[in-house]
Amino acid sequence: MGSIGGVYLFRIPEGEEFISYVTKFLEKEDIKAGVVKAVGTLRNPKIGYFLEKEKRYKINELEGTYEIASLMGNISIKDGKPFLHVHVVLGDEEGVAYGGHLIEGEVFVAEVFVMEIVGVELERKMRENGLALWDEMRL
Repeated sequence: MGSIGGVYLFRIPEGEEFISYVTKFLEKEDIKAGVVKAVGTLRNPKIGYFLEKEKRYKINELEGTYEIASLMGNISIKDGKPFLHVHVVLGDEEGVAYGGHLIEGEVFVAEVFVMEIVGVELERKMRENGLALWDEMRL
């Protein structure tokens, strides 16, 4: 069982790509497990939905600016490096919501919360279902 390590709050500069910026932060801070949450706004985001039968993601490319209604995810190790897995619900100016796996998005505004978990090893490995998942953990 893990325990809470560092707790980080930071703002991503406008124009940066969300996933790559946070991943660089995780590498710099040597964070190998944890949780991520954020609020803000993304431009031209790409979100994915996993097609179970085809074992691949369908990517939806949204155009314009979208409010982050919810963004949460986890941090683990994949291929020896920190891996950020994020799901998001985005809203447009009409209040229409789009959700899925955040592939990428240019930041207009993003305030990020990262809570590190120490004492656990969460490594993603490719499974027969086409997803890179953690090993099962027993509590």
